[in-house]
Amino acid sequence: MTEREKLQNYVGNGRKAQPTFSAAEMQRRLDAIRAHMAQAGIDAALFTSYHNINYYSDFLYCQFGRRYGFLVDHDKATSISAGIDGGQPWRRTFGGNLTYTDWQKDNYFHAIRQLVGAAKRIGIEFDHVNIDLLKLLKAEFPGVEFVDIAAPAMRLRMVKSAEEIAHITEMARIADVGGAACVEATAVGVPEHEVALHSTAAMVREIARTWPHAELLDTWTWFQSGINTDGAHNPVTSRRIEAGDILSLNCFPMVAGYYVALERTLFAEHASDEHIRLWEFNCKVHDRGKELLVPGKKCSEIAAELNEMYAAENLLQYRSFGYGHSFGVLCHYYGREAGLELREDCDTVLEPGMVVSMEPMITIPENMPGAGGYREHDILVIEEAGNRNITGFPYGPEHLIVTGKAKAA
Repeated sequence: MTEREKLQNYVGNGRKAQPTFSAAEMQRRLDAIRAHMAQAGIDAALFTSYHNINYYSDFLYCQFGRRYGFLVDHDKATSISAGIDGGQPWRRTFGGNLTYTDWQKDNYFHAIRQLVGAAKRIGIEFDHVNIDLLKLLKAEFPGVEFVDIAAPAMRLRMVKSAEEIAHITEMARIADVGGAACVEATAVGVPEHEVALHSTAAMVREIARTWPHAELLDTWTWFQSGINTDGAHNPVTSRRIEAGDILSLNCFPMVAGYYVALERTLFAEHASDEHIRLWEFNCKVHDRGKELLVPGKKCSEIAAELNEMYAAENLLQYRSFGYGHSFGVLCHYYGREAGLELREDCDTVLEPGMVVSMEPMITIPENMPGAGGYREHDILVIEEAGNRNITGFPYGPEHLIVTGKAKAA
């Protein structure tokens, strides 16, 4: 197979897209990872995950059975993409691009070979590269030592720049737009999917207005009712809202690989006394949790204190998951910064520039009074003097017992 059949040239196919972040911000990221590479003696880094390729290049790939990469050495940075995407990866990449054909199965490695040169120590993401890919890399590059660069890259992503925080803050505003659309569409007799569609459409339109040059992809809403509220990630169904239902709105705008979340408990028309009691207590835990998100606090310490609050009310056994996590480059189908989660087994210390959610949830089983899943979710920026809450949507019984006009079946 000829060189032309292995590689394609889409460089210059159109103009570079308007980037999400400034050139100075993207260069800052590359300088930071290169500083780690120099300290660790790494000649080149091959990023393969959605989140790291996006973070370092501003390009979010669509895998669809093909391999992608972003090769960073001490002089250049180049995205590696499949020919099916044409010139879009080049237009979106901060740096160069090399496109391979899938006419022969090893063309991806041929593309890598053009970039790594004589590198003898290459960083790869141990938490993303599977066994098959690792075997192929070792076979294609004999004599090369592959070392982990995923953990150091994650630590660098955990502290956000001013540009990232501004981007995330604007997205939190759009999540609030989605929440308002959910409430607007909620009424007895309305199916979950209709509420979710109304919310998602409102967010996508606001994203298009706010970032007219952005790609519009992957914004979504989970709206759950009744029994479907018992899990945080339960998908939308066609179940119709009934009077007295506990409801969960979950709005997720996504722009350039960054997503944020707004999550709230609601009730349709009325709620029992036990539902109100549990809801108010979960809001109390939520409020205390936000107070604890300050510099110097360990994630594990925050989880321990909130556990004590639930235990005092005999509710700890109904807790569903950790109390929150880092926000930045992440989505429901790819990675997040696991080193910054509000869990009992995470001892990361909060510091200014981190962006963290507070999202306590309890699930009361269906056969008990007050059954259902209760969850509130705000996003906070850790600052020198404490934190700044960038979520503005109201919560609690005073605001979210929804009495919308009933819709026709």
